[in-house]
Amino acid sequence: MQTKRISFENASGDKLAARLDLPADDPPIAYAIFAHCFTCSKDYKGVAWISKALAAEGIGVLRFDFTGIGESEGDFADTTFSSNVADLVALAEHMERSLEAPKILIGHSLGGAAVLHAAAVVPSVVAVATIAAPASLSDLAGRLRSGSAEIEGSGEAEVEIGGRSIRIGKELVDGLEEVNMQDAVSGLGRALLVCHSPVDRTVGIDNANEIFSAARHPKSFLSLDSADHLLSDAADARYAGSMIATWARRYVETPVAHSL
Repeated sequence: MQTKRISFENASGDKLAARLDLPADDPPIAYAIFAHCFTCSKDYKGVAWISKALAAEGIGVLRFDFTGIGESEGDFADTTFSSNVADLVALAEHMERSLEAPKILIGHSLGGAAVLHAAAVVPSVVAVATIAAPASLSDLAGRLRSGSAEIEGSGEAEVEIGGRSIRIGKELVDGLEEVNMQDAVSGLGRALLVCHSPVDRTVGIDNANEIFSAARHPKSFLSLDSADHLLSDAADARYAGSMIATWARRYVETPVAHSL
């Protein structure tokens, strides 16, 4: 596999960092964008393992850091769910200009919610895969709000997520409560693969059931068996990547009409 460093500008002019994972020999059959989970990064081991498994199956993957995360510029405290979606769209437009328009969107956890919304404004996309995605963002908003009373008074607060301290803005929390996941899923208009572990303790399996039920065909479900939320075991992550690749080939090589 080959990995290249990529950078692009978002709508605010911040330079965002990305990695392009490519098959070792032949040109990719298609390109995918990978959106990482809330406060994770493109370099988190689960993300890297999934991307490498996809590349081994012939799919080029651009994994990137959202604004204010990892190697990307900008202040995370100023970001919102809408700005995350805009980052995804900016990368898709950059790919169309300099490489090839993406046909696949893959998102992990909150990144899964983001790709479901971004697909509506990225016409080249024919397939969307979510991994441990939430069916509603209000629970996350509630946890963030209860994590610090400071956010209501000052508009920003330091919260602890996954053992890490990060500063978030009130606009992010308020925006999460307004996101309509049901509309995004039911109006997706692309093939959908819902990947979820039945023992996920961060985002429960009921979320996958809700997303799958709201989606129209073609849709598929992949059980990640005993995987944890972050797919921190290499075998789980590689399995997810290889299965997503196998599923996606069906739609990038022979497009299937969306049905009711």
